Amino acid sequence: MLLIGSVLALLAAGAVYQFVGARRGARQYAAPGEWIDVSGQHLHLVCAGNGRPTVVFESGIAASSLSWARVLRDVSAFTRACAYDRAGLGWSDPARTPRTVTRMVTELRGVLANAATGGPAVLVGHSFGAFLVCAYASEYRADIAGLVLLDPPSEWHRITRQQAHLLWGGIQLSRIGALLARLGVVRGCLALLTGGAPGVPRNFVRIFGPTAARTLERLVGEVRKLPPDVHPVVQALWCQPKCFRAMADHLGALEEMTAAVSRVTSLADVPLVIISSGDHTPDTIAQHRQLARLSFQGRHMVATKSGHWIQFDEPDLVVAAIREIVESARQSSAA
Repeated sequence: MLLIGSVLALLAAGAVYQFVGARRGARQYAAPGEWIDVSGQHLHLVCAGNGRPTVVFESGIAASSLSWARVLRDVSAFTRACAYDRAGLGWSDPARTPRTVTRMVTELRGVLANAATGGPAVLVGHSFGAFLVCAYASEYRADIAGLVLLDPPSEWHRITRQQAHLLWGGIQLSRIGALLARLGVVRGCLALLTGGAPGVPRNFVRIFGPTAARTLERLVGEVRKLPPDVHPVVQALWCQPKCFRAMADHLGALEEMTAAVSRVTSLADVPLVIISSGDHTPDTIAQHRQLARLSFQGRHMVATKSGHWIQFDEPDLVVAAIREIVESARQSSAA
C-alpha cells in the first residue's frame, strides 16, 4: 500500500507541475499571431510584410509555424508572408475532427481565405506539408500563384513493411508522449536537457529503444538551428499533451496523404520548384524530379549542404526560390 500511495503521490505531483508550468508558459509565450475560425476549428495564423502575392507556409508533419521563423522574416521583406499551425500543433486548438486529407485541405483553404485576400497565393510546403500543398493545388488551381516544395516525403509513396512498422511505432510513441506530457515528465526532461543535464532525459528516452533515442538527438539538433529566441517557445509548446496527440494523428494520415498525391497526374502550368536535401538516395531524387514534371514550369534542385530541414540548413536558398516564384507571379499578373 505504501508503494501504491507513493506512486499516486508522484503522479499527482507531476500533474500539478505540468498544470502550473503550462499556465506559466501560456502567459510567457502568448501566440504571436491571430486566431481564425475554419468551420469550427480554431487555428493560429501569423503574418508579416506587405505585397502580392501572399506566401503561405505549410509545416512538416509535427512542426508548427515556428519552423519558418527565419525564412518568413526574410520573405516578409519583399511580400506578405504567413504561416499557420495545423490543428493540435503550435498554438492552434486540438483537432475537432479526424485528420483526413479532405479535412486538412479544407482547413488550408480557410487559412488562404484569411491570409491571401488579394488573389492567388504562393504555397511553400516542407515534407508532409509539401504533399499537402500539392494536393491542394491539384484541387484548387485558381488559388495558386506558385509552389515551392521542400523535401517531399516521396520515399513513402509505396509504404514497405518496414516503413509500416516504423509508422506504427511512431504513432504509439506519440501517444505515450502525450501521457508523459500530461504527467509533467516531458516538461521535466526538457528542463534538464536545456539546463545542462542532458544525460537524464536521454537515458530515459533509451527505455523506448535506440530509434527513439536517435530521433530525440536529431530533433534537438534541428531545433537548435532556429534563432535562439525561438528555442524556449518550441520547448514550451512541446510540453503540451495536445502536440503529441496531433503528431500521432498526422502520422496516422501519412499513408492517405501519399496516396492522394500519387493520384495527382498534372499541375498544368503552375510555377513549381522542388528542393531536395543533399542526403537522399538516387531513387528519392529521381522521384522528386518526376514530381517536378507534373508542371510545365516545374524545376528541381538539390540543396547539397542540407539535411531534411532545408529551411534550417540553407534558408537563403529557400528564400531565393520563393522570391523567384513571387517575381514570376508578379510579371504574369502585370502582363
